[in-house]
Amino acid sequence: MTRYAVVGGGILGLATARAVRQFDPTATVTLLEKETELARHQTGRNSGVIHSGIYYPPGSAKARLCRAGAGSITRYAEEHGIPVRRTGKLIVATEPDELPRLDALHKRGLANGIEVHRLSPSGAREHEPHVAALAALRVPVTAITDYRAICLALAEELAETGVEVRLGAEVRGLARSGSRTVLQAGEQELTADVLVNCAGLYADRLAVADGLTDLPARIVPFRGEYYELRPAARHLVKGLIYPVPDPRFPFLGVHLTATVHGGVHAGPNAVLALAREGYRWRTVRPADLARVLGYPGFWRLAAANYRPGAAEVVRSLSTRRFAASLARLVPAVTEADLLPSPAGVRAQALRPDGRLVDDFLIERAGRNLHVLNAPSPAATCALEIGRQLAELAAESAAS
Repeated sequence: MTRYAVVGGGILGLATARAVRQFDPTATVTLLEKETELARHQTGRNSGVIHSGIYYPPGSAKARLCRAGAGSITRYAEEHGIPVRRTGKLIVATEPDELPRLDALHKRGLANGIEVHRLSPSGAREHEPHVAALAALRVPVTAITDYRAICLALAEELAETGVEVRLGAEVRGLARSGSRTVLQAGEQELTADVLVNCAGLYADRLAVADGLTDLPARIVPFRGEYYELRPAARHLVKGLIYPVPDPRFPFLGVHLTATVHGGVHAGPNAVLALAREGYRWRTVRPADLARVLGYPGFWRLAAANYRPGAAEVVRSLSTRRFAASLARLVPAVTEADLLPSPAGVRAQALRPDGRLVDDFLIERAGRNLHVLNAPSPAATCALEIGRQLAELAAESAAS
């Protein structure tokens, strides 16, 4: 009987444990989560978007798995009574220099097999009456859901199929014993034939502990700050409104996202978090920060993006600036319409040369698998990535 350990109680770890159980019903599967509840970090702090895959290079894992994942995660949610709203998405050009980038994104979406329509200003306002646009792309398949609720449904399914979920089981030690891995998890010890590391913000540290000292990339935490529109302003947004991505900066820009619970998220921005779980500016962990500042890749990224990076910091510190960014998309949004909302921290892998890892990244260490990069759209793709990891884990067990 093969013994699998999956580290990480976010949506990817849960989906992987489920897929391992489906792939090998005779196996012993244990999921380890350091917190006392599931989905406390990236999964539980995102805006709930089921992405289409329009942004990703054709043929990349993100493009392939996102298209498949949008279908599988939607079906899973609907089968378990979790709300899904097919709101569609507008990607909006508000300046003339954004129009060529909008057209390039249109071509990329079509190359990825996604339904996408180019709209005039009046066409955009048919979907979002309060939007400002010189032109827009409409992606009808984009939807919203509740990923925390999906995690709870996955956890129930794991319990029903005999997968043990250990909460409060932080992995504090890892050692090899022959071909097996011995984990110190919380107050207990666990021996696994195959370890699958879905630890998110701590994935690289666990990989190093497992002997992968020459990693192709390190995790750098970026905080994404959110606001909510006050109830009286929610009518300004019907679905999802995004800017055209700025090629100078490796994130999508602040946007407006309706939620399945009736609210409207505004954000996120992207600023360096001063701790791996740095959800506020005042949360600083010197050891975490020293690891970032001592990494050459960070300084190369900063040098290449210092102007937009500085603008992100200013926007983080100024609600007025944040509101002004949103008003480019929906002019009626004002600073008074914004209410603070919990921030998230993105576990983003960064290469030594300063390039962000664009795609999902999985590395092997002996029989073990380490997911070193799985930021957005990993929640959308979770069931597909989990299936892929389960197949790789089974191959490892058989080797």
